Amino acid sequence: MPGIVGIISQRPSEQNHALAESMLKCLMHEPFYRDGKYINRQLGVWLGWVNHEGSFSDCLPIWNENKDICLLFSGEDFADQADVDALRTRGHQFGRDDASYLVHLYEEMSYGFLEKLNGWFSGVLLDLREQKVVLFNDRYGVNRIYYHEDSRGFYFASEAKALLKILPGTRQLDLRSLGEVLSCEAVLQDRTLFSGISLLPPGSSWVFSRGEPVKKKTYFKQEGWESQPQLSESCFYEKLKETWARVLPKYFLGKQSVGLSLTGGVDSRMILAWAPRLPGTLPCYTWNGKYRDCADVKIARHAAKLCRQPHNTILVGAEFLSQFHDLAEKAVYISDGTMDVTGSIDLYVQRLARQIAPVRLSGVCGGEILRRLVMFKPDPAREGVFDPDLESSFRDAAETYANELQGHRLSFTSFKQAPWYMASKFAIERSQVTCRTPYFDNDLVALAYQTPAKLLQNEPALRLIADGNPALGKIATDRGLASASIRGLNRWLHWYQEFTFKAEYAYDYGMPQWLAKIDHMFAPLRLEELFLGRHKVAHFRVWYRDELSCYLKEILLDPATLQRPYLNVNSLEKILKAHSSGQRNYTFEIHKILTLEFIQRKLIELN
Repeated sequence: MPGIVGIISQRPSEQNHALAESMLKCLMHEPFYRDGKYINRQLGVWLGWVNHEGSFSDCLPIWNENKDICLLFSGEDFADQADVDALRTRGHQFGRDDASYLVHLYEEMSYGFLEKLNGWFSGVLLDLREQKVVLFNDRYGVNRIYYHEDSRGFYFASEAKALLKILPGTRQLDLRSLGEVLSCEAVLQDRTLFSGISLLPPGSSWVFSRGEPVKKKTYFKQEGWESQPQLSESCFYEKLKETWARVLPKYFLGKQSVGLSLTGGVDSRMILAWAPRLPGTLPCYTWNGKYRDCADVKIARHAAKLCRQPHNTILVGAEFLSQFHDLAEKAVYISDGTMDVTGSIDLYVQRLARQIAPVRLSGVCGGEILRRLVMFKPDPAREGVFDPDLESSFRDAAETYANELQGHRLSFTSFKQAPWYMASKFAIERSQVTCRTPYFDNDLVALAYQTPAKLLQNEPALRLIADGNPALGKIATDRGLASASIRGLNRWLHWYQEFTFKAEYAYDYGMPQWLAKIDHMFAPLRLEELFLGRHKVAHFRVWYRDELSCYLKEILLDPATLQRPYLNVNSLEKILKAHSSGQRNYTFEIHKILTLEFIQRKLIELN
């Protein structure tokens, strides 16, 4: 995945160069990556970076004209073009459509330049004039920086595996964090799965000077946004419309071509309705399953056609299943164990999306920002599956989650849910494409804090779509919502779509045990072909029962797996037998057990 690695040490060692090389190799997941290194023994730094060719940060290292300030930057900054042009008028020299202007912002604003940045990023700045090093990340903490500090120095990397590679003492799972991953699908707070490795807090600017302890500063406080007054409904919508029209074009810029990941919901359609692109110049694509065209595909295809943009369907079917082992293992590895094996689908579809366009623009996090949707909560596996000590940590996870949920709901979704829960998915996606979403634009998030309570639902988005493109506003979403419709028809369509959505969930991932027994009795009728594929492309309950059944037994009944201390072996064998026969539904438990095994093999044992 694109990112940075580094060692900062006041005790220079000849080994540091080799250690930095080893760390860098851990980030090289694909042959199309580009990498580089920078060493400054006087400052005591050994640094490396990885990026996608042609991306915003494909210009490293970035120097000012006097060669006394150096910047390594990973991610993107969506600056106002007027601010960038103003730097040129003041005599600064830098390239176009890349990150090279950022070092000049530091020249003019010192550490204050970080507050000016707008996007998901991390980086290292070296000021040779002041003999200082600054390690920083974005205000949300989405671009993760893992670190370990000991008497030999400070070690950091965009991926935990780089630290695990060179620091054997960190290759042990933290029980509290493991309980949170198994229960909440995320490690909460600024901890990680691994003992001795922590996460840089959001909005950090940590300053290292020779002979001094690190100064752990924070350049952004969310309280400033929280204290804004709530707007009236009419004022908020007009400001939302103005802000959207102003910020969206920035997300189409750059050297790389942009594709729109289009769904049947409102958030990606808002982008399409206001996209500053001529007909035929914005490729759109949507995931699909093998049973039928899902609602997302039908609606997205229609929407793209109305806007005269090309549309592609990416199929998740037999080819995906044939590659599942490698995809699942690599997804767990890339995400440092914080994304379970369902991340295999994200890895698969983003590889194909890259063939359409190297930049993926999507409506991800639109609901989380504009409607403050909480997307995860504690949901532990059934009792008896794991070791009692591990299962007791599930209760601790639920308590920690409940405490963190207190306070401003938008602060939870943007400053906690995004870096703790969503960042794992983003890490997998970013290994293949450059991910962009306008919904985390600083101006838009700041405005979202002023949303009146009555507008915390789909109405503003539907209205904005209709204002941008009236024809798009008339198309019902995958939940049967539209800005205008025949009286009564919209309500019936919404009810029908909700029913089919819940029916598909109940038949697949959420099938209760009593229904699994009945479904087993009618197996020859292949009822899955009636219920599945209307809304979802992933059908792991059926896949684990049928196509992946033998594979699961091979991996999970392996002698090494059966010796893991956190597993109840007797329960494991019963789970696999009951699920593969179709008599029970243990999809959730199998996700977790298989993920744990890959964590053990790829991250702890480093096989």
